[in-house]
Amino acid sequence: MSKPVIAVAIGDPAGIGPEIALRAALDKGVRDRCRPILVGGAGILELYRARYGLPCAVRPVAAPGDAEFAPGTVEVIDIAGPPLGQFSPGESDAACGRAMLGYAAAAIDLARDGAVDAVVASPHTQRSIAAAGIAFDGYPGFVARRTGTDPDDVFMMLHTDTLRIVHTTLHVGVRAALELIDTERVVRALRATDGALRALGLARPRIGVSGINPHAGEGGLFGAEDSDIVAPAVACAAGEGIDANGPFGADTMLLDRSFDAYVVMFHDQGHIPAKLTGNDAISAFAIGAPVRFASVGHGSALDIAGQGIADPSSLIRTMMRMSGVS
Repeated sequence: MSKPVIAVAIGDPAGIGPEIALRAALDKGVRDRCRPILVGGAGILELYRARYGLPCAVRPVAAPGDAEFAPGTVEVIDIAGPPLGQFSPGESDAACGRAMLGYAAAAIDLARDGAVDAVVASPHTQRSIAAAGIAFDGYPGFVARRTGTDPDDVFMMLHTDTLRIVHTTLHVGVRAALELIDTERVVRALRATDGALRALGLARPRIGVSGINPHAGEGGLFGAEDSDIVAPAVACAAGEGIDANGPFGADTMLLDRSFDAYVVMFHDQGHIPAKLTGNDAISAFAIGAPVRFASVGHGSALDIAGQGIADPSSLIRTMMRMSGVS
C-alpha cells in the first residue's frame, strides 16, 4: 500500500510555520508513514533552511506528481508570498495574512483535485488576516467555501491523544450559539463526526453527545432545550445508523471513555478539556468537507519566530494522524 501524500501549508511566513514545516517534513517517523510536500514560498523556506543550517535541500516542483521524496530533500509547491526583502520573522502583517491563506487555498485545491490525499496547515495569525481585509471565521468555514461545501456541514474536531471533540458551534458568542443550535444542526454535526471517524479507520464509531444546559437539563429543571432539541437529534442520527448517545451533562460525559468521540454544543465545552489534557498534542480537523484537512492546535508564536527553537511535535503528530496513526 502506497504512503499517502500530505500537503503541508506553511502558515504565516513570519511565524514558526516555515520552521516546523521543514523540520516535520524531515522527520523519519513522518517519512515512514507518508510523503510530505510543502505548499508555500520556496524562497522563504530556503531562507529559513539556511538560517537554521538544516541538512536538506529545498526543491520547488510544479505539481505533487513531480516530487521524488528523496532523502534529504524537501519538495515544495512554490506559491507567491511577501518578497523576501519585505518581511521579517516575528513581524507579521497584511501581506503575511494574504500569503498564509493563499498557501492553505492552494493546498486545499490540490486535495480537492485528487493530487494529494490530505492537507495539514501550519499555524496562521488571525490579526494579519484581518489586516488584509479578508473575512475569516476559522479553517472549517474556509475549507467549506473553498470546496463549495455548505459551511453548515463542516465542523471542527479537536483531536488529542485521549479525546476527539466536535463542536456544534464554534467562534460565536454564547447568545448567538443558542440561536444557532437546532435539531438539524446537531444531526449535521453527528453525521460529520461519524464520517470523519470512519475515515480514520473506525468501523462503527460510538459517539457521546452533550447537552446544552447543565446536567443536560436535569429532566427539565434547567430548561427544555435538551429534550426538545438534542434528544430528537440523537434519535434521528441513530435512525440513520449512527451510534449516537445522549444527551449527557458535558462534564460527566467526558469521564466515559467508551466513546470514540464527543459532540459538544459550545466552544468552551470542548476547548477547555482538550487544552487541559492535550497540551501541545492537539490537532484541529475540519470535518464534513470533501477533503481531509487538519491544522495544529497552537498559534504562530511570533515571539520565538526566527530563533530556531520552535517545537514541531504538534505538526508531526497531526501529520501522523492524517496518515492513519492515531
